[in-house]
Amino acid sequence: MITQFDIFSTWLKAQTKSDRGAAMVEYALLLALIAIVAIAALRLLGGTVSNEFSSINSGLNA
Repeated sequence: MITQFDIFSTWLKAQTKSDRGAAMVEYALLLALIAIVAIAALRLLGGTVSNEFSSINSGLNA
């Protein structure tokens, strides 16, 4: 015989199962991927950006 307590107990157990840990890992991996892409972009474009800022600085100082 199923009682209201059994139904409530089953519902409560279903509600307390959580994937927060898995979601946290997914967010960490996404953040790491974004950081790797940003670092790669800075390495590829770093010299060009530095030269542009230098020329702008020279233009402002003149």
